[in-house]
Amino acid sequence: MEDVLKRLLDAEARAEAIVADANAKREQIIREATDEARAAESRFEERIPEIQASFSGKAEERAQQGIAELKRRYEERQKNLRSLAETQTQAAVEAALVIILDAGKSQ
Repeated sequence: MEDVLKRLLDAEARAEAIVADANAKREQIIREATDEARAAESRFEERIPEIQASFSGKAEERAQQGIAELKRRYEERQKNLRSLAETQTQAAVEAALVIILDAGKSQ
């Protein structure tokens, strides 16, 4: 019986050692994961200005493209309006001449 108790106590001691070792490994893994997360966060924070510059550059480029497109549309519209104005001016001059000539004939 003493032999059985001694083996049980030895088994309990080994089990406690295994649990303690597992707890130590778990704590080590947690520390390493925390350190890695902090390092990744630090690397990300260091890249924030670079990321912002990239987005800013892309936004500036899109804005310039938009401005160029609006300018092109404005110039096209202005050209169409000038053409229309010239056509209407010619028609108005012709109509005025008809009125003046008709007024001169009736006198």
